[in-house]
Amino acid sequence: MPPDARIATGLIRRHAVPGPRYTSYPAATCFTDAYTPADALDDLRADRAENPGAPVSLYVHLPFCRSLCWYCGCNTIVSRDPADADRYLDDIGREIALVAGEAGARKFGQLHLGGGTPTFLDAGRLRRLAGLVRARFDAEAGAEISVEVDPRHLVAEQAGALAEAGFNRASLGVQDTAPAVQKAIHREQPHALNLAAAALLRAAGIRALNVDLIYGLPGQTPAGFARTLEDALELSPSRLSLFGYAHVPWLRPAQKLLERAGLPPPEARLELFALAHERLLAAGYVDIGLDHFARPDDELALARANGTLHRNFQGYSTRAGASLIGLGVTAISSTRTSHRQNFRDWARHRAALDAGRLPVERGLRLTAEDLRRREIIMRVMCDRRLDFAALSAAIGGDFERDYARELAGLADLEADGIVKTGGGTLEVTERGLPLLRVVAMRFDARHKPGPNRHAMTV
Repeated sequence: MPPDARIATGLIRRHAVPGPRYTSYPAATCFTDAYTPADALDDLRADRAENPGAPVSLYVHLPFCRSLCWYCGCNTIVSRDPADADRYLDDIGREIALVAGEAGARKFGQLHLGGGTPTFLDAGRLRRLAGLVRARFDAEAGAEISVEVDPRHLVAEQAGALAEAGFNRASLGVQDTAPAVQKAIHREQPHALNLAAAALLRAAGIRALNVDLIYGLPGQTPAGFARTLEDALELSPSRLSLFGYAHVPWLRPAQKLLERAGLPPPEARLELFALAHERLLAAGYVDIGLDHFARPDDELALARANGTLHRNFQGYSTRAGASLIGLGVTAISSTRTSHRQNFRDWARHRAALDAGRLPVERGLRLTAEDLRRREIIMRVMCDRRLDFAALSAAIGGDFERDYARELAGLADLEADGIVKTGGGTLEVTERGLPLLRVVAMRFDARHKPGPNRHAMTV
């Protein structure tokens, strides 16, 4: 990333378009309701047969929030009724039983609680959820067990319950510490709460902390965001996520409220990212890719260095090849050859469980060509380069010959210094890093440009 964002402004204007984040290939917008719960059962069984005893990654979606943050693009249910959590955990227990019955005796290498707000659950309910998972899935040695935490709603009893259940990493939702920005996004959160949450977690024994920030929000300025970065670094996180705000009001109508406050243009967004990139590298963090930074001794940084970095529906990961089992409303699961997503509506999710069926709303089975392109896009997103010989060996055939049209289609990006080719490789340049997703899109045979499908890539 160039230290002066103005260098790349023209490139952003020319090349930034709406596009997938490539947490999967094909992207979730390609899923269809032709994929049925029966297909999901078949794919679970096939995965068990293909990978007997192999560890999985588990994701549990907990959708509840006490109030709605207007920037949020996640599937949420606004509630202040703790009984909702009890009913939801009943459903999670039933879903775990159904899935585990088909997945077989598997350990997990990763477990992540996402939301919504997982810390909507009090200490007792967090223990209950952990018990539901552990009744069917054991953790393998060294498993990463993580949870998203809202610092506005964390008490010592919750931190203790998480530590007792084996959680060893927590992500703090900070977003921005400027009061004016917080007011504009309907999430008022003094930095003192962030410091208190970090202290509670560390006192309980959860020492690996992530911090989540967002750039591109109303009211953000370089000076204000510089202060946010200083506040984030004060928390001494092992990882930071620097997400570009994804404006998708056709999916999340509340985001229209942010338009009244004024969203920054692409050039201003890029300036904020450039500022953060420079500051985080100066603080000793490693640029993992796209929107992730980590300390050099963190697992993600080590995976980036040794070429084993992976990407899945939770973002960058160190658990390459593990099948993902998603539980709860809207959760996404994947095997080597399939993706599936649960009902986004809680009532429909519950009705499927009442009928003894997996609560699957849509999905996709991957073709042989999907598998080849998935590997190509994974290498772009994780390695920022393509080694033609290595890809030929990994996907079969002759990569340079078989994807000659796609390589030729990069000519405009190469002319603008976004990528460079030669010696049997393609590399995304430092100048081109903000457009990493654009490079990946050139190998996406399923992407259909059009309104109301994806947020902007920059």
